Amino acid sequence: MSAQSGDLAKNPSQGEHRIARFLRRALRNHPARVTVVVFVLLIVFFWSLLSLPIATASGQRAPVMDALFTAVSAVCVTGLTTVSTATFWSVFGQVVITLAMFVGGLGVMTLASLLAFAVSRHLGLTQRLIMRESTSTGALSDAAMIILGVIFTSSAVQLVIFLSLFLSFWSEGVSVGTAAWDAVFMAISAFNNVGFVVTPGGIEQYTSDWGVILPITLGAFIGALGFPVVTELRRFWRTPRRWSVHTKLTLSMFCGLVATSIIATMVLEWTNPDTLGSAPWSEKILGALLSGVSPRSLGISTIAVDDMRPATRLLNDIFMFIGGGSASTAGGVKVTTFAVLVLAVLAEARGNNDIEVFRRRLSYNTVRLAVGVLMLSSILVFGSTFALLLLTDFGLDEVLLEAISAFATVGLSTGITPLLPDPAKLLLSLLMLAGRLGPITLATALALRQRHNLIRMPEARPIIG
Repeated sequence: MSAQSGDLAKNPSQGEHRIARFLRRALRNHPARVTVVVFVLLIVFFWSLLSLPIATASGQRAPVMDALFTAVSAVCVTGLTTVSTATFWSVFGQVVITLAMFVGGLGVMTLASLLAFAVSRHLGLTQRLIMRESTSTGALSDAAMIILGVIFTSSAVQLVIFLSLFLSFWSEGVSVGTAAWDAVFMAISAFNNVGFVVTPGGIEQYTSDWGVILPITLGAFIGALGFPVVTELRRFWRTPRRWSVHTKLTLSMFCGLVATSIIATMVLEWTNPDTLGSAPWSEKILGALLSGVSPRSLGISTIAVDDMRPATRLLNDIFMFIGGGSASTAGGVKVTTFAVLVLAVLAEARGNNDIEVFRRRLSYNTVRLAVGVLMLSSILVFGSTFALLLLTDFGLDEVLLEAISAFATVGLSTGITPLLPDPAKLLLSLLMLAGRLGPITLATALALRQRHNLIRMPEARPIIG
């Protein structure tokens, strides 16, 4: 044993300090790279577990691509599957998927900060700055509170969902163990907006069960709001005037999009005999509620996507691409990005020099960041759609929905995912990873690369439109 390793063995705190210094340097110099590395390592870890023979119900090793696709989908909280979660995987495999969903839902920036916090016992200024960018908190002192809030909020909400689902499943006559396990799995899947379903009959068997659908819908709604918003609502729910602009903007746009999605689904599918047309009133309302929240990032629906009208699927494409709140379990370009761009268009149409909302003026850098996220996300989605059209024989409608669902980590599908060739599955896996990491890493990288030039070029105004 070398003298250096001997010193570390005698003084473990020295090794901890070295790890802490390494993490601080990495987070300070390459935060985006740390984010990618952490998520890739998580995927490899859960992929290796799902590749074990005990992970499948048959006792044989799962195909390499199916195990990889499932690991990526679970860690990136997407929900797209190439095999049946309920029948293909064993109890061990389902436990692995559950852990992957829970860890992935915490968010990669939260995981990285938790790791640094556990080693160094405190958050340095750099980590707090990074957390402020990723969680949209206004004060540096709020960063540590947000980290603890992530754990408290996710655990509390998932516990409430579990209790509600457990009572509903148990009342149907299944054993206590089966009801408990199904409730645990579905509670984690719902809150983290994953979309995996462990019940053999799928979610369609509960189309009229308010005790099952309503907790799943509410859990997904809360999870997609974002941890900063939920934490702020928990602290100041009686005093809305103390809410930040981020919370007000997220709530107003998020609720508006959900209401629009619910109403549009009811109007377009009310008379569709393949979806809501033949269902009773209560079932129609319940199905529309779940379908209104599902495109935010949940991916669970009692209405088969391939049976929807083309107009409904197109609206779902739009809603999925927008996604949920920042620093949430949802994907997409985020509702705040969409809100900022809408406000910019309205300001331009009115001839206003400033973009104002809730008696505040949005900075130019905020608008520029929103444009960057939107453009790069659009290029990623349409480039992947083009590649999938070349790799498969499916139509544009089916492929576009699958690509947006993967990028926005939603999980809605027309049913073509298991039928895709391995290159297309690999492309979707990369798209899920890019969609989960893209907005976080892009926003952090751009925010940390802002520079003030001493010399500015003369202004030019090319013709627009």
